[in-house]
Amino acid sequence: MALAGLLIFCHCSSPRSHDVNQSNNEPTAITGANPASQAGAPRLQAQAGGGTLNGASMTLDTRYKIGGAGVVELRRATPHGDVPEFTYAAILPGRGMNTFQLQAYLPGRGLVEVLHSIPLESAEQLFAADDPHGNLSFKYGGAILVPFANRIRGKLQPDGAQIVTTLAGRAQKMIANWKGAKPGAEKHAMHGLILNQPVEIANSTADRGNSVVNGTLDAGDFSGHWPSKMRVHFHISLEKNAFILEVETKNTGDQPAPVGIGWHPYFAIPSGQRAQALLVIPARERALVTNYDDVFPTGKIEKVHGTKYDFSNLQGTALGDLFLDDCFFELNRDQNLPRVAEIIDPAANYGLRIHSLSPQIKAFQVYAPVDQSFIAFEPQFNLGDPYSAVWNASHGAGNKGDHVDTGMVTLRPGESVVYKVRLGLFTPGK
Repeated sequence: MALAGLLIFCHCSSPRSHDVNQSNNEPTAITGANPASQAGAPRLQAQAGGGTLNGASMTLDTRYKIGGAGVVELRRATPHGDVPEFTYAAILPGRGMNTFQLQAYLPGRGLVEVLHSIPLESAEQLFAADDPHGNLSFKYGGAILVPFANRIRGKLQPDGAQIVTTLAGRAQKMIANWKGAKPGAEKHAMHGLILNQPVEIANSTADRGNSVVNGTLDAGDFSGHWPSKMRVHFHISLEKNAFILEVETKNTGDQPAPVGIGWHPYFAIPSGQRAQALLVIPARERALVTNYDDVFPTGKIEKVHGTKYDFSNLQGTALGDLFLDDCFFELNRDQNLPRVAEIIDPAANYGLRIHSLSPQIKAFQVYAPVDQSFIAFEPQFNLGDPYSAVWNASHGAGNKGDHVDTGMVTLRPGESVVYKVRLGLFTPGK
């Protein structure tokens, strides 16, 4: 892995540990963890002002090897004012640039975890025992999903490890890397093909109070599991008022390439009080699913207005005891306005805005189990199982005719598309 332009320092903080309870589905709980004392915060405090450029630094932490690579750490000097600011991010280049940890300073509260994750030392041990597909990557932090987000179904092959499906009109073998927890659950392809792919880091900077890392993955045709060859470029920036993720995917092959890009961040609720947390989702509809174990789309669409899934109130709607694993779409169609969602934790006086800046972002997959203090909020190009025939059937209350645009983008050879999301912090009521 090339490391051009990196500022490399040795980190010597003492390790911390937390109990980790792993379930059969996506979430993994961290028990007994005070947000201000979770992994990364002690290192951030110790390193603030040391080895920085105008208060920012970009370092490679080589104490840990996750996916065969060190951890890229973006830092800003810890503030002490009356405005919330981002301060720290840990990126895993050995795991497809998973945005593994993200921290912020909240006035009156100090350092908090923006992402629900685990300590780096725990990740090193846990990921070393991961399955060959890297599924643990989408259980922690924020996995980047390329060349598709969500699920794709197909016919399971005799080896039990692959499915054959139809992508953009052609038969394609894909890795069957996931299934629900219930007996007899159907194996399918889940969350892209870069979960455990190593990314080459280069041209990274720390200046003007911002810390930036860039990376490139020459993915080819994903070992024969995608119709064409692709190159993926990553740009991640930690700034005072923003955390920016940009993913550019280019078709470097000689065949048309379907692309769906997503991000799978688990956003923490700093107070730990899930029921009072508020959501704002600028969506008109949600896709109905078979059940909350498989979470396969039925092709039916429901208008959310006036239902318990209506989060369009700009002041936010409390989660209460509502379980979510739902795909919300028909987002704000005004191309001059970003598609902005919000997570608000009144008890912590904390607000997070999720700006979906790319017009190709069609949907938000939202996963919020009632017994956890996080919300997985996933801006993505495509709906679940985007090439399924169910999208060509009757769509119920949300009937749009004979076909639903499921969000996949087709790139001709040489073409590219950019996925861009920006996070912003705010104090509710200000």
